[in-house]
Amino acid sequence: MRLKIPNRRGARFISVACATWLLFLFIAFHHTVRADEKILIAAAANLNPAMDDICKGFEKRYPTIDVEVSYGSSGNFFAQIKQGAPFDIFFSADTTYPARLEEEGLAVKGESKIYAFGSIVLWIPKKSALNPRKGLHLVLDPKVKKLAIANQRLAPYGMAAEEAFRHYGLWDKVQEKLVFGENISQTAQFVQSGAADVGIIALSQAISPKMENDGDYWVIPAESYNKLGQAYAILQKGKDKPGVRKFLQFVQGKKGEKVFFKYGYSLPK
Repeated sequence: MRLKIPNRRGARFISVACATWLLFLFIAFHHTVRADEKILIAAAANLNPAMDDICKGFEKRYPTIDVEVSYGSSGNFFAQIKQGAPFDIFFSADTTYPARLEEEGLAVKGESKIYAFGSIVLWIPKKSALNPRKGLHLVLDPKVKKLAIANQRLAPYGMAAEEAFRHYGLWDKVQEKLVFGENISQTAQFVQSGAADVGIIALSQAISPKMENDGDYWVIPAESYNKLGQAYAILQKGKDKPGVRKFLQFVQGKKGEKVFFKYGYSLPK
């Protein structure tokens, strides 16, 4: 009996086919593993640049754990979680919402913890003739037609902006200029796009790669508003997930601290 030996072209075809099939199996297996280790996070909008960096570092260390983050206002997330939104961890822009979730039994009791303190700044596009170093009273300049802040009912950073204006006796004088973002990210978009002339945004946004070259800012003195302590809550849906604990350990470890410092946050002692 004669054996038929495939020619080189046929052998090459078989080799490529086998390699393609093995690659398909690897990808399918890889995604199956990742799907079993998914963490869903709700994060305050001011955290966007920092949290993105933290997640990249975490997934590099733990490639079998997939982290999916949604950004928005803390108030909106609080309402969504009460309605059953399937998040595992909530990173709020304040301490009040996590505490209320614990009180209502929607978060693990005694697990909420402050992870960072934020700051607000007066931000102006570079193309503007206005000088942010004139301080907060700059908002009274006739050139400022629209002033963007986050909605204070939903966003702690918006409340901090109102407190700062009240501190300097400006709140009643700027009412006709105010435009409100649903969260601090939308507020930044308003002023960055030119829909507003100036805005009160998070320091973390002002120094992020997306905004640092597009404008200038003045740091609003911390004594003019209540301290922006930001806390997380472990939600009931995530309490038994090993990846949740690993992620929080990473956030509070040296890697996480380095990222928070990079974006202008101060850390609890």
